[in-house]
Amino acid sequence: MGKPTDPDGFFPDMERIDSDVMERVLERASVYEPSDYGEDDVLRALSGDSTGPEGFGALLSPAAEPFLERIARRAAAETARRFGNSVSLFTPLYASNHCSNECVYCGFNRTNPIRRSRLDRVGAEREMRSAAEAGIRDILLLTGESREHSGTDYIADLVSMASEHFSSVGLEVYPLNTDEYRRMHMLGADHVTVFQETYDRERYSQLHPSGRKRVFPYRFDSQERALRAGMRGVAFAPLLGLSDFRRDSFACGMHAREIQRRYPHAEISFSLPRLRPFPGGEFGGTGVSESDLLQVSMAYRLFMPFAGQTVSTRERPVFRDNLVRISATRMSAGVSVSVGGRSGDASGDGQFDISDSRSVKEVTEALVRNGRQPVFNDYVRT
Repeated sequence: MGKPTDPDGFFPDMERIDSDVMERVLERASVYEPSDYGEDDVLRALSGDSTGPEGFGALLSPAAEPFLERIARRAAAETARRFGNSVSLFTPLYASNHCSNECVYCGFNRTNPIRRSRLDRVGAEREMRSAAEAGIRDILLLTGESREHSGTDYIADLVSMASEHFSSVGLEVYPLNTDEYRRMHMLGADHVTVFQETYDRERYSQLHPSGRKRVFPYRFDSQERALRAGMRGVAFAPLLGLSDFRRDSFACGMHAREIQRRYPHAEISFSLPRLRPFPGGEFGGTGVSESDLLQVSMAYRLFMPFAGQTVSTRERPVFRDNLVRISATRMSAGVSVSVGGRSGDASGDGQFDISDSRSVKEVTEALVRNGRQPVFNDYVRT
């Protein structure tokens, strides 16, 4: 697997870029104290035409909880102004669940005794055709974080295949170097999602006792490397419940804002994942309610109005359907988190348990009933 070669733990093949984004974000996040905010701070954040970092911090604070209905009206108006009533649909494709990390909260943990599997070309083609036949035009390719079992050649092959079926191809794989992201982009990938998991470095080390994922700064710089490689868009997220969700969400917002300022052409989006039980175990975490998740989503919307937001099948159907009326703009449909599960030939266990198992057709019909416009393709590759 190789050994770290410097104080930050970088492995020999990990690229270090010239960037001060991490230092700036963590410095700003280190002085954020949710309990410092009061009612006046929240009202001030809601009174202006735009929301800066201080207002964002107020909207994430406990002081904002009595004002959630008012914040929801403002967030819904902002979403309608920027996105109309459209909701983009996509589906994830889990190609492999092999992983070299030991994340204590994840079903893919290399010590977890689950069925391991990797799709071959026939299996990947079958999964992609199943998604395309359901109407999907936007796919997110996922693998466990194992360069041994899902090397860059394997991922490149998946991207090439996917680009034949879909208008938009996203990656949620282990962090890559700039030249590797550039290769994937040239083959058809156009956006990258990386969960930082938690922005608390001490907590991060506790949660990742072994594996390449231990290298916090390398993971942190993933979105910047992807954009330098030519990717159209990048998504950010902490996994809510691993640490203080307010602090993590604040740091994530600062991270996305800093990247947006440096790469103004980039399409920025947030994901909204909460901890879920997983095959082989359950990690308790800190506990994040639906109300907490709603508050985070609305704060993101008012802080970065143009940023997309994805609500996943980790959440109940009714919650997802309501959130797209307020602040979310993208949702998955027809989801299986098992390797090969979409086409009914699951050969590997999933990463976590889902709460919304509706088909693409069912999600589409629910959106229409909800006054939303399902969008299957919002990008034309040139």
